[in-house]
Amino acid sequence: MAIKGYFNESCNICRTEINHYKKINTSIDWVDVISNKSALKDTKLSPKELIRRLHIVKDNKLHKGLDAFLIVWEEIPRYRILSKFVRLPIIYHAGWLIYEFIALMLYVKNKNLLRKVYE
Repeated sequence: MAIKGYFNESCNICRTEINHYKKINTSIDWVDVISNKSALKDTKLSPKELIRRLHIVKDNKLHKGLDAFLIVWEEIPRYRILSKFVRLPIIYHAGWLIYEFIALMLYVKNKNLLRKVYE
């Protein structure tokens, strides 16, 4: 089953991380949410929601944030152990908080893209 990932390539940190994943795994079809406006229709998300977090569609289900990363890591053999570790309850909750904080900071830094691209 095809997996599609939606990310903000205009964000240096996001681009660097996703480019790393692209090099070691080609099973995920990555879509830049800034240059590909069909991402809005595909995900049924608002521009703000789309730019705010990483999104993965797998088996016709949309996963966001840390849950999206868990799917990415499951697809990469050397990261499967990380996925299992982060799924541990206390680690998951701490990881979720950390991800949400970082994602918020990156969103604030890059939110001017909303006006440039989607308005």
